[in-house]
Amino acid sequence: MKRFLAALAMSLIASFAIAAVNINSATKEELDVLPGIGPVKAQAIVDYRKAHGPFKSVEDLKKVNGIGDATFDKIKGDLSVTGSTTRAASPATPAPAKPSAAATPAMSAASPAPAPAAKAEPPKGAMPAADTKAKDATAKEAAPKK
Repeated sequence: MKRFLAALAMSLIASFAIAAVNINSATKEELDVLPGIGPVKAQAIVDYRKAHGPFKSVEDLKKVNGIGDATFDKIKGDLSVTGSTTRAASPATPAPAKPSAAATPAMSAASPAPAPAAKAEPPKGAMPAADTKAKDATAKEAAPKK
């Protein structure tokens, strides 16, 4: 239980940590999670970067068509031009905590789900259950009454 609570706390802390998106190496999907940047503006950033080379400063992002002062002011704290992109998802959706080993059965996450059990075939020569009941009923009727 302590491990679960610790994992949950770490997940919440990590979701609110200050993170940066490197505008020189971020993918369209990584740029799309920035507030005010949708798929169209994210693609415009990628296209501008391909056409003009890497951004020299985060302020250069305002040169991209569709990125004005208002949009830039919303995201400037989340941007960088060096390092790796450390923000892969919106902080509004924290990552799910992994359950502790004690709370889950010992099954590898990479192992496939078990196959459904095959229907058991009756042994050869055995009568199906419905026929056995019918045979018992017939035997009772044929038995002499006392």
